[in-house]
Amino acid sequence: MLNIVLFGPPGAGKGTQAERIKNQYSLIHLSTGDIFRYNIKESTDLGVMAKEFMDKGELVPDQVTIKMLESEVNKHPESSGFIFDGFPRTTQQAKALDDFLSSKNLSITKMIALEVPNDELISRLFLRGKQSGRADDQDKSIIANRIKVYENQTAVLAEYYKAQNKLATVNGVGSVDEITRRLYRSIDI
Repeated sequence: MLNIVLFGPPGAGKGTQAERIKNQYSLIHLSTGDIFRYNIKESTDLGVMAKEFMDKGELVPDQVTIKMLESEVNKHPESSGFIFDGFPRTTQQAKALDDFLSSKNLSITKMIALEVPNDELISRLFLRGKQSGRADDQDKSIIANRIKVYENQTAVLAEYYKAQNKLATVNGVGSVDEITRRLYRSIDI
């Protein structure tokens, strides 16, 4: 079973690339952003809590995120694997994910980190905000805060997977197809 954590700052292209990886390797794509947006749209208790943090560009508390994710994994018992997009974001979340997967006799196969310079991230997110109408992508101060939160709280997670020999880094700048080819090479190693 192939279980991949696709990792990178906001705007790195995780969602776009996760869809391609999902199709190439027959995985279930679990995007915390999509899961959050669904729960927010449906005004679930967890969704209302998550929205309060997301509106400020802050990370959603671990217990909320983990409950949502476990629910999604449990919906797919026959899966040949998962691609985790936007999760875990902290070492505590990674340990909780490991514990949860271990309880199902599973583990993370690889964490792939997309690397993109900050100026490129801001440009991508602002453009996405104009095209999609997503409020969190239309304010450059919120975008900058999201990147800062990532750098301060999330980027350190790479060390967790590096210590397990599960970390791969991929250049996230270039055409979508170029980046996809780099990701496939990283997975197939």
